[in-house]
Amino acid sequence: MVEPDDTELLERSRGGDMAAFKLLVQRYEGPVAGVIKPILGNTPEAEDVGQEVFIRFYDSLNKFRGDSKLSTYLIRIAINLSLNELKRKKRTNSHYATLEAAEGVKGVDEMMDLKEHLDYAFERLEPEFKAVATLRLIEGYSTEETAGILEIPLGTALSRLARAQQKLRISLSKKLKP
Repeated sequence: MVEPDDTELLERSRGGDMAAFKLLVQRYEGPVAGVIKPILGNTPEAEDVGQEVFIRFYDSLNKFRGDSKLSTYLIRIAINLSLNELKRKKRTNSHYATLEAAEGVKGVDEMMDLKEHLDYAFERLEPEFKAVATLRLIEGYSTEETAGILEIPLGTALSRLARAQQKLRISLSKKLKP
């Protein structure tokens, strides 16, 4: 049995077919979560934003014109809601807050493995750098696609990506120094 494509599922969803909408949610919940979690972390807020993405999408079913791919549209909603969440509530993760408070204490870096250190460095990126780095480095979008999703000029996306990479490189070089 061939699965229906997005266009067919959209039309059925617009007609009130909740099973079709559920298929769209199942199809895109992974990619949406893949964008939200690097920005907000594995938190209840990230889950809330993930649900809000699909609530907003459902509310705007009749407004979606198909000018972009459905995945791009949903990722744009996810990024915007994630950045709004960061602005609304300056999240403090107790793990990172403890590490930040202990910064400079001998042995803290040695206690963190490389992944934890990278997560910590990524967490400390400013939201505009984090959004570009998430889309480009984690989700694998091209720089052009990243600029389109974030609705910023290509040069801005390139600049923010370079700055994010530089900040991550500096942080990791501190960890890797003997």
